[in-house]
Amino acid sequence: MGRIFEKRKHKMFARFDRMAKQFTKLGKEIAIAVKLSGENPDNNPRLRLAMQNAKNVNMPKDRVEAAIKRATSKSEGNYEEVRYEGYGPHAVALLVETATDNTTRTVANIRMHFNKGGGTMGKTGSLDFVFNRKGVFKIEIAKLGAKDIEEFEFELIDFGIEDLAIDDEVVYIYTSFTDFGMMQKALEDMNLDIANAELQYIPNTYVDLSEDQAKEVLDLIERLEGDDDVQNVYHNLQ
Repeated sequence: MGRIFEKRKHKMFARFDRMAKQFTKLGKEIAIAVKLSGENPDNNPRLRLAMQNAKNVNMPKDRVEAAIKRATSKSEGNYEEVRYEGYGPHAVALLVETATDNTTRTVANIRMHFNKGGGTMGKTGSLDFVFNRKGVFKIEIAKLGAKDIEEFEFELIDFGIEDLAIDDEVVYIYTSFTDFGMMQKALEDMNLDIANAELQYIPNTYVDLSEDQAKEVLDLIERLEGDDDVQNVYHNLQ
């Protein structure tokens, strides 16, 4: 009975840790959006998107409002978005997005994670041939109502859709980086409930490893994702 309780407690704390990390990430995204284009979501698509993503993961409204308020305060420092690149064990490419108020601290920490995880940091731009930056929109099929998927895809041609995929009752819409804003507005104008939307780095090629080798890479990714300054980690592990 004691072991079962300990396992449940461990899972509960792990879930809380993931939720806290997610809320912190979204809070930074909200702050960056406000600093760039103001606190009015009607005139700030990036803020509107961040607030929608926060709502979809049940981030408390008071935390969203607090993040906006802090970002408008003159005493609040600015977050800088910095990207770091490198290779993990077995030549797996790793691209790390951060939001930081202290780049000296962040680069030192990222380098430490790479070194301890058996990887090496590279120069910014060294992985441009591995990844393409794409807009990814996630919409539950049930939210489309009576819309036919093929007709829906056809409707989005003029707004820059590059691909559409379906997985577990969810539709994924892919656009180029430059068409991301246009697609966001189009979906909003259709009054569709977007479950999540973000810019992601999609790999062009993948590395296939054994289970033991993959674990080495995943351990490094977990180490990086646990850093307070890290927003996203992308990789090309199969």
